[in-house]
Amino acid sequence: MQVTETQNEGLKRAYKMILTAQELDDKVTEKLAEAQPDIEMKGFRKGKVPLALLKKQFGQRVLGEAMQEAVDGAMSQHFEESGDRPAAEPNIRMANEDWKEGEDVHVEMSYEKLPEIPELDLKSIELEKMVAKADDAAVDEALANLAESAQDFEDRAEGATAEDGDQVVVDFVGKVDGEPFEGGAAEDYPLTLGSGSFIPGFEEQLVGVKVGDETAVTVTFPEDYQAENLAGKEAVFDCTVKAVKAPKPAEINDELAQKYGSDDLEGLKTQIRERLEEEYAGAARAVMKRRLLDALDGMVDFDLPPSMVEAEAKQIAHQLWHEDNPDVQGHDHPEIEPTDEHRKLAERRVRLGLLLADLGQRAEIEVTDQEMTQAIMSQARQYPGQEREFFEFVQQNQQMQQQLRAPLFEDKVIDYVVELADVTEKEVSKDELQAAVEAMDDEAT
Repeated sequence: MQVTETQNEGLKRAYKMILTAQELDDKVTEKLAEAQPDIEMKGFRKGKVPLALLKKQFGQRVLGEAMQEAVDGAMSQHFEESGDRPAAEPNIRMANEDWKEGEDVHVEMSYEKLPEIPELDLKSIELEKMVAKADDAAVDEALANLAESAQDFEDRAEGATAEDGDQVVVDFVGKVDGEPFEGGAAEDYPLTLGSGSFIPGFEEQLVGVKVGDETAVTVTFPEDYQAENLAGKEAVFDCTVKAVKAPKPAEINDELAQKYGSDDLEGLKTQIRERLEEEYAGAARAVMKRRLLDALDGMVDFDLPPSMVEAEAKQIAHQLWHEDNPDVQGHDHPEIEPTDEHRKLAERRVRLGLLLADLGQRAEIEVTDQEMTQAIMSQARQYPGQEREFFEFVQQNQQMQQQLRAPLFEDKVIDYVVELADVTEKEVSKDELQAAVEAMDDEAT
């Protein structure tokens, strides 16, 4: 096949390939010859059908396959000889769309090649690793938060009215158009006002009630309510208030500790201290990773595939638009055009992504099957009762597998670079670590 270069600008490459009619005919003959031993035809023994007859009978059928194989072979040979690695699937088109059998096939191929990544002296990188210990004050604060989250409720004084955050015990019957509906009634239901566990507007109307009150709460079900027969409809709930209780933090003692799986209070404190220091270590790693990426970004400068940058910029713009417009759940909105700031961030992400991929490849870093399984199971826990279905879905979805594999691979490459870098530990307070995290977040926005 004749291959002629038609574009060589930056990372963009384009070629014109000509598959001659004779080459294509030879390819068809070759494929038929491969199949000949297994073909049976009336009047001939198995494997003895003449090629000429096979060509007349099946030539048209294998023509397209032969053409595709010839083009694929030419592409593979080109990439092997040139050393180019395409950034994405090459764009292939047939130039002579009105091609007829017996004519040469003209194919145009274009792609953006991945850049050559310079080799870095990773040992020259200097990093600071922040180390924070959980002091008694942090443990006491966490204990107080646990006690608050494990709060009990105690009856308010007789005649007292319910406040936001109180628990009211109610009987209620819900009606739509004057008729009770399934699932709309309960007795002795403990409802914490302000919890948002009921239909919007329901809990607010119970603020100010007292024991013995009978009140009608009128609400409108959301348009997207899961029960279609109630979606968008107005309902009236007849409520009888049977108790009004104020929140009471749980006492910090051995009993509280046992609620959280510890034998006693000292055991719970140890558990809290370990958990806090794990959180601090995770935050410190995030700060060090950002500083490492900043260092790597400053060490390299190479051309970036324009299509990769543009795709990343569009994704960034789209994501940030949704963050600014949280009420828009779907994608039924005007096209979001990336700004120069989006493209600048996209360039950094693409550059670092290519660099980390190259570092990982040079170091022969791989994500193991066991690591992938652990990652999938971790994600599956977010879907209680559907873990098996989620696991099977991921196994059959290559794109989802890549989404899970990418951060695992990146973390392993980061660990590899950190091992080679000159790392100095610095003991800091929780507040200093928090300030570093906040500074990192501010830089990202």
